[in-house]
Amino acid sequence: MSLIPAAACNFTQYLPSPPSHSAVRFSVKFTVSCCSVSSPVTIVNGNVDLKATERNEIRLGLPSKGRMASDTLDLLKDCQLSVRQPNPRQYVADIPQLSNVEVWFQRPKDIVKKLVSGDLDLGIVGLDTLSEYGQGNEDLILVHDALAYGDCRLSLAIPKYGIFEKINSMKELAEMPQWTAEKPLRVATGFTYLGPKFLKESGLQHVEFSTADGALEAAPAMGIADAIVDLVSSGTTLKENNLKEIEGGVLLESQAVLVASKKSLLQREGFLDITHEILERFEAHLRALGQFTVVANMRGNSTEEVAERILSQPSLSGLQGPTISPVFRRSDSGVKADYYAIVICVPKKLLYKSVQQLRAIGGSGVLVSPLTYIFDEETPRWRELLSKLGL
Repeated sequence: MSLIPAAACNFTQYLPSPPSHSAVRFSVKFTVSCCSVSSPVTIVNGNVDLKATERNEIRLGLPSKGRMASDTLDLLKDCQLSVRQPNPRQYVADIPQLSNVEVWFQRPKDIVKKLVSGDLDLGIVGLDTLSEYGQGNEDLILVHDALAYGDCRLSLAIPKYGIFEKINSMKELAEMPQWTAEKPLRVATGFTYLGPKFLKESGLQHVEFSTADGALEAAPAMGIADAIVDLVSSGTTLKENNLKEIEGGVLLESQAVLVASKKSLLQREGFLDITHEILERFEAHLRALGQFTVVANMRGNSTEEVAERILSQPSLSGLQGPTISPVFRRSDSGVKADYYAIVICVPKKLLYKSVQQLRAIGGSGVLVSPLTYIFDEETPRWRELLSKLGL
């Protein structure tokens, strides 16, 4: 075990510019503070060999605090994968339904770093965090890219007033004559990888970055930055601070994702099977979230005749078609089946329209219930994962 001491550094990063242009100057000033436990590393020819400590347990990293943490635990619970944490002060837990899996609660950025170092095998983080701290590392594989929570976007914002009043696009921002080597565009951000990369690709030649944590919206008003690059959800905070987003200024759309170490998937015994199970549960639950089960009775002469009526309505086709079965009832002449029960899945946003269409073709006694899971024959994301692994 080793403790990484706190360190502080200031540096100026020069990025190459396209031919016939002057060099792009990015000045990034930041402090790195870390006191975390990491696996032993080996120095080989001056390089760090990030080889995970030999262990049998499969390690899943989950966010330790905030809305992302609670939403992640809710998703796992909804998928019958509840996390058992006897002591809330401890950073390690387990999932009883998954044998040989340890849950480690970490800061999102540390989850990504420890996936890279081999200290974790699987993790749930925001796509923005993965992109910022993963930096395109080839060992990080997206297993599920849309877990349906943690939605936000990483965006550049500028003031609504002053020299920016009529600036409404990245193109217009890049063409402003104010930005020179002596007076660059000053951008405050916590995204010291994605921010410089994006603005360089957007054609801005003179940019200076400074890092800050929290309350970035105040930086332009305080005169310490001309623009900010930050996460935006509703945009209300930007508006309240007289800032605006501009066309082409969104770096990425983000939500929670499931990411794994490629090396672990290929080498760690049992990990691929565990990943398959987690992915199947997530996919089945997330697909079911947008659907209702609708059951109704309908008078008819045959299943074919009822099916014709149902399929004539655009909202009643279900996932693959309606399930139709006879309803038997006793009458004076004996037991007969002149009613049929139909079962279909309908999108939640089309529920009322579907009920109206059912009534119009003779449906009655309509029952609506939520769905928990919809399992496909095989999830497409599993096939994509196997393809990425070359399996």
